[in-house]
Amino acid sequence: MPFDGTDVDGSSTDGHRIDGNASTRQDPRDLQAPRDLQAPQDLQDPQVLRDLQDSGLLAEARKLLPDVVALRRRIHRNPEVGAHLPRTQQAVLEAIDGLGLTVTLGRQLSSVVAVLDTGRPGRTLLLRADMDALPQQENTGLDFASRVPGVMHACGHDAHTAMLVGAARLLSARRDRLAGRVVFMFQPAEETGGGALPMIEEGLLTLADGTAVDAAFALHINARNETCTVHARPGTQYAAADLVRITVRGRSGHAAGPHRVLDPVPVACEIVQALQTMITRTVGIFEPAVLTITTIRAGSAFNIIPETAELSGTYRTLSEASRRTVREGIARVAGGVAAAHGMTADVELPEGYPTVQNDPAFTALVRRAAATALGPSRVHELPHSTMGGEDFSYVLQRVPGAMVFLGACPPGSVPGTVPDNHSDRVLYDEEALAAGVALHCAVAEDFLRGGSGGGSEREREGG
Repeated sequence: MPFDGTDVDGSSTDGHRIDGNASTRQDPRDLQAPRDLQAPQDLQDPQVLRDLQDSGLLAEARKLLPDVVALRRRIHRNPEVGAHLPRTQQAVLEAIDGLGLTVTLGRQLSSVVAVLDTGRPGRTLLLRADMDALPQQENTGLDFASRVPGVMHACGHDAHTAMLVGAARLLSARRDRLAGRVVFMFQPAEETGGGALPMIEEGLLTLADGTAVDAAFALHINARNETCTVHARPGTQYAAADLVRITVRGRSGHAAGPHRVLDPVPVACEIVQALQTMITRTVGIFEPAVLTITTIRAGSAFNIIPETAELSGTYRTLSEASRRTVREGIARVAGGVAAAHGMTADVELPEGYPTVQNDPAFTALVRRAAATALGPSRVHELPHSTMGGEDFSYVLQRVPGAMVFLGACPPGSVPGTVPDNHSDRVLYDEEALAAGVALHCAVAEDFLRGGSGGGSEREREGG
């Protein structure tokens, strides 16, 4: 049954559960593995090898690809920003209807949490997709480009959502070979408001019967890596992402008489330059830090020197020590430069997302599952952390897990040379969506089978 549906205006339903219809099940004997599927060298257990090679996950995911792509394009045409995504939520609900999942809708935001319960005791794994778009105009030229002026899916969240729906369908069809539970987390407000925290507050990590989530997994698509490749590292995967707001306060007056006023505009520009010097001279070269001022606002007319100039931006760090150093340096430099010109600077530094910390054991499980489902040559060690930010960090603060990158460089393009996430021209190879579906399922099946990585609360406590 296709799950792309038609465009429907919907609204979220607050705080109740929906029991889905009976799932469509497929005889495991009908699932055949691709002939070229090979296990990685570190898998020695013959039974594990047989189970994984017999899964045929990539082949099964490719059968779903037309519907996954159709759902992705539906969401792409109708992007929504922030915590309230009624059209996207409705698309997800329609797509997972009939799978036999227990569904809970968010009270504070348009989230969807769907639980696949196999009816057999075992571990509980959370799989996550973010759903929100970005406030920017699309210039891709795609025939399914955004219909909403000034809003675009430029970070692949439409693809994340479609892949997780595909995984829900495939795992539901294979539930007879699973034990335990899978929690599908469809999250709004990753880009603009940290939607993971309200979902955690509403009970995301504890099921209705009191069962706790044991581990969590997410992937993030990008266009810079070769299509259908997986990139991961243990430890810090994403930087902490914090905010900067600075208001320089001067004294307004006529543009023809700057000597009689206090002009905040050149001072604001000087602060921008001084902050870059501060980064290079106070943060150690082996502890990367990035500080970027992205907006400067001042003035209302060509002949008026304004009273204030406002700066905003972000700083990214990989350790608490460098985070503290940069935070203190911003306040010191902005205040000092303003004071040198007889002005003041109000500095606000709201904390953003913490670092994403990949659990080493779970990351090894993901790499093993990816190598088996997609092929060992498609799995790569990420050489260094990325300075991007991700609120999946809040989930990984509470349970072990990992987040990885899925490459989707467009066909005919050279990896690393094309527009990437947050570009108004970013394009993704939609063939990679089948790899993403298969990866979600491979990680789930390996973890629920008892593969090392995370473990239940009792296992983690040694009981």
